[in-house]
Amino acid sequence: MTGILAQSKGAAGEQLAADYLQGRGLTLIERNFRVRGGEIDLICRDGRTTVFVEVRLRSRGNFGGAAASITAAKQARLILAARHWLLRHGETPCRFDCILLDGLEPQNIEWLRNAFSAD
Repeated sequence: MTGILAQSKGAAGEQLAADYLQGRGLTLIERNFRVRGGEIDLICRDGRTTVFVEVRLRSRGNFGGAAASITAAKQARLILAARHWLLRHGETPCRFDCILLDGLEPQNIEWLRNAFSAD
């Protein structure tokens, strides 16, 4: 994917993920939170828990698919951004979830709750 096409597919994937999570009772708080060194695709609330969500869209299964693309370096960038968000909005219990999309069809969604921790 290149340029604008990749951005539009990414935005469509994030919208699909947001709709999916809201359909399962989570409340969307913020999209695309960015700080120097990190970004979080979706920030949701699940009861009293803040949920930081990474959305991964892979159109091909090469290199392990969507789950394999969430490397330790990517996790560190997500954790950095989450710490900044919590400093601005107040400490709450939190977790890191991933929504894995193999294509843009709702039946291809895999939700990994507590995909990794900040420890």
